[in-house]
Amino acid sequence: MIKLLQRVGRYVTAALTGKFNEKADPKVQLEQAIAEAQEQHRRLTEQAANVVANQKQTEMRLNRAMEELEKVNGSARQAVKMADEAAKRGDTAKAAEYTRAAEAFANRLITTEKEVESLKALSLQTAQASDQAKAAVAQNSSALQKRLSQRQKLLSQLDQAKMQEQMNTAMASLSETVGQDVPTLEEVQDKIEQRYARALGRSELQGESVETHMLEVEQAQIDSDAQARLEQIRSQLGLPAGQEPGPTGGTTS
Repeated sequence: MIKLLQRVGRYVTAALTGKFNEKADPKVQLEQAIAEAQEQHRRLTEQAANVVANQKQTEMRLNRAMEELEKVNGSARQAVKMADEAAKRGDTAKAAEYTRAAEAFANRLITTEKEVESLKALSLQTAQASDQAKAAVAQNSSALQKRLSQRQKLLSQLDQAKMQEQMNTAMASLSETVGQDVPTLEEVQDKIEQRYARALGRSELQGESVETHMLEVEQAQIDSDAQARLEQIRSQLGLPAGQEPGPTGGTTS
């Protein structure tokens, strides 16, 4: 039962993720991915800074311990020397005091030597960790720069994809019916061509109709009347029939 619920849960999660990715704006998702990469780089840089700071602090502790070691070693040598001089003078009391001081310095010297050795080992470890942290930051920085470069390329491709989708939609609308009340370009073209063809047909039919011949007869009658009137005018002018006044007032045959 538990496995079944887990499988159902994974299925629902996958389905919701698929729907979200389908509806989500790629540009917003890209900006979110870049922002997350920058935030990861910031956290990595902070962690690396702490590692480097620890290494620097260990180096300072080691330097102080080595200085203390040198100082204690010098004091122990001086105490031994003073105890020997006091013994040579026969001052046993001073010799004993200087000897106890030398022993105390020797104990501190042993403790300081152990501390120096421990700090040397720790310093080596922190130095290695510091180098690794610096390398990790440099590598992640290079990867982040590549992502930023890819971001510009992807944004450009996204703009091109949107433009191509708009062009595809516009081209599809030329051959598809937008709605039941809106004809396609091909339908409008067919309608215009049919109307034009009908107009041409009617024109040709009218050219062969009775009315056309009647107009021709009427035009011939008009021309005949015009000729008769011209003959009458010639007769009045005393001109022979079928002659017209010339350009200079003479007659032409």
